Amino acid sequence: MESVPRSPNGFLASLPADDFELIRPHLRTVDLPSESLLVEVGETLKRAYLPHSGVISLVVKLAKGEHVQVAMVGRDSIFGAFSALGDPTALNSAVVLVPGVASTLDIDRLRAAADHSATFRTTLTRHGLAVYTQIQQTAGCNSSHTVESRLGRCLLQTLDLSGSDKFILTQESMAQMIGARRNSVSLVANTLQQANLIHYSRGHIEITDPNGLRKTACECYATVKAQYDRLLRPRCLA
Repeated sequence: MESVPRSPNGFLASLPADDFELIRPHLRTVDLPSESLLVEVGETLKRAYLPHSGVISLVVKLAKGEHVQVAMVGRDSIFGAFSALGDPTALNSAVVLVPGVASTLDIDRLRAAADHSATFRTTLTRHGLAVYTQIQQTAGCNSSHTVESRLGRCLLQTLDLSGSDKFILTQESMAQMIGARRNSVSLVANTLQQANLIHYSRGHIEITDPNGLRKTACECYATVKAQYDRLLRPRCLA
């Protein structure tokens, strides 16, 4: 049976009608306020989130108190896939990076759908693997690439995941995104603005030249995008 687009969220839109019906009655729509904490590392994740807009940041806390982003989830996918497939204990914290709206679903309902339907379980697994791929690539990126190329990558990913070229990101948020110091982020953001790639003022960012920003970003942006295309095809986002 062909999938029928029914949601601005890529995971929901990719489900065949029978699989979607397994969870449709249990979906609820919630706001994702900026900087709201969805789950702390070590807690039991009780709900999955499927953004329609906005971006969820998955972060780890280091010994000295720093928080570093390891992946982002937006309108393309789902946060909570692996919790439904296995241990519901959160392996990282999840914070709303860009505010928006999401469908939400109890993890138990998501797990029941995966147990009932092999195709649903396969789709859920592929979305979980896509996020895992992003985590792996981010680890290599943060240890090997310049602050400028890492920031370019993250800004482009935020553009893709939020569906908007305008969003609010503080210097602290951007530093957390790429594992860098705030003063380094400030200098690089100013460089990107002088090159007319972005407009940045008091946390408000507009990406004015996406193609130019792609030339600045490291290869990790294209690598993750290619893996997502492979794992999540057919793509259901505009």
